[in-house]
Amino acid sequence: MSHSTYNQFWKEANSTINDLLVQEIPAEPLKPEKDRLTVFQKLATLYIKYVQIFRKLESSYDQVVHPQKRRILRQVLDGTMGRLLEVKDEMVNLEFSEFHYFDDILSDLKLTPNDIEIPIPKYFLHERKKVLQEREQVLGKILAKMGPTVKDSDREAKKMSLEEAIRLVQIHERARQGRLRAKFMREIRLEEEREKLAAQRGAPTLDPDVAATRIQKIWKGFIQRKVTRREREEEMVFIGMVPGKEVKTKKITPQAFAEKTEVDRRITQEENEVEYQQALVTIKEKIRQVEGPDIKETMQDQIRQWFIECRDATGKFPDYPDEEDGGSSLLFKEKTPEEVEAELKEKEEEKGKKKGKKGKKSGKKSEKKKKLLRFGI
Repeated sequence: MSHSTYNQFWKEANSTINDLLVQEIPAEPLKPEKDRLTVFQKLATLYIKYVQIFRKLESSYDQVVHPQKRRILRQVLDGTMGRLLEVKDEMVNLEFSEFHYFDDILSDLKLTPNDIEIPIPKYFLHERKKVLQEREQVLGKILAKMGPTVKDSDREAKKMSLEEAIRLVQIHERARQGRLRAKFMREIRLEEEREKLAAQRGAPTLDPDVAATRIQKIWKGFIQRKVTRREREEEMVFIGMVPGKEVKTKKITPQAFAEKTEVDRRITQEENEVEYQQALVTIKEKIRQVEGPDIKETMQDQIRQWFIECRDATGKFPDYPDEEDGGSSLLFKEKTPEEVEAELKEKEEEKGKKKGKKGKKSGKKSEKKKKLLRFGI
């Protein structure tokens, strides 16, 4: 399928999600439904529609080659899978069963059971290919270091001496020669019996026309059986009961062409992802070099302007925010100088209260020590 087809799948899935959200989150709260069957019908309908959405998003995510689109698709796909599990859990809690019957709903929606099968997402395997390969290599190294297991050693063939092996080979060879000799003698005996019978009967006499008729009959029967066998094979291939013979030509079947296209798209995805990551680094460095000085000057001007506005509003220059409070980021939160000054004063007052509490505690401890010293304790 073409790229536009998968984009259309994505568009249809988004449209269906919006419709389902309107149903699930209405503007006005609905009254609680008491009929158990009605609730199950609603949940089952939601479940089937989310399965269809999941199938479209999964196929789109597997074949779309744009890195930015794939990131957005992945978020929507993960959210759809999560919602699908939630609906399934609600159905299980309602029916107390893991298995449900959607015959009537499928009939109303004009769907088949194959349309609600949940495929395993292909990115589970393709995106973890390197991890799985590394895991196999590690397991192979561990097994190689451990050596053969106990079961393998038990299955090892019993060792045999050279004399026993020679004797075994001789026994089998003599038996083979004996069987051949017996077969040869049996054929000689049968041939002698046929010759005796032919001598007793005498030379056969057959009319040439009768002989020709017999030859024609046998030949025509052979040809007709061959034609019938070929026609039967062609009919079985035509109705799909038997796979057709492989044609030794360079023509590619539609299934093979579709599989090849999917593999090529996955290769293109990897190439585009590498280019995307490289472009992120390049663009970030370019912005830092080209626009960095201008951004720095703009931020410095904003900080100076903020200090001047604070001085005009309060009559003095404010303290620069500490790193713990956020530093210069506090100055860029679209707050007025008065608001920032009030926040800084509140934090200073809190710090002063904490210091005062610590001073009172230390004063109480020193008074206790003085009393103990007076009484000689």
